[in-house]
Amino acid sequence: HISVEVDRLASMTAELLDLAAAESGRRVSQFELVDFCDLVRQSVDRLRPQAERGGVSLAVDAASTPIVVNADPVQIDRMVINLLHNAIKFTPPGGHVGVSVQAENGEVLVRVQDTGQGVAPEDLPRIFERFYKADPSRSGEGTGLGLAIAKHTVLQHGGRIWAESEGLGHGSLFAVAFRIANGS
Repeated sequence: HISVEVDRLASMTAELLDLAAAESGRRVSQFELVDFCDLVRQSVDRLRPQAERGGVSLAVDAASTPIVVNADPVQIDRMVINLLHNAIKFTPPGGHVGVSVQAENGEVLVRVQDTGQGVAPEDLPRIFERFYKADPSRSGEGTGLGLAIAKHTVLQHGGRIWAESEGLGHGSLFAVAFRIANGS
């Protein structure tokens, strides 16, 4: 039990430092042209074993042609992993997580849709706040920082992030949108 707590505290410390750096503008970003389709496919592949262990099916629908954005690939990868990890974690065995990457109106839209427990309407506006956990019974799971860090990453990249849910028991949709790089 102690090693699990130590891992959780180490993870929380790393995430707090990351969030503090992002909020203070000290986080150094290495922007480059990134193919979102490739990046999301790689993230999905990395989390496939976790989904399989949880009995959750995981599918990705990404365009076959590159959708290129000027972004920091490490930060974007971490953000996508965060959204996927949450979707898998809050989806019961037998459930499904679907990820899509599409170009729409000069933006790339990444949608992570799950058949998990969903989010109550009153919790939706607060879900991206640090340490906010919609379900108090889950206080031991995770740090409550992942979505706050994801939001900061998106804002730092000039993008948008939002969540939708019909309510508890109806699954959730987490989506991010970024401007597509000129000339791609």
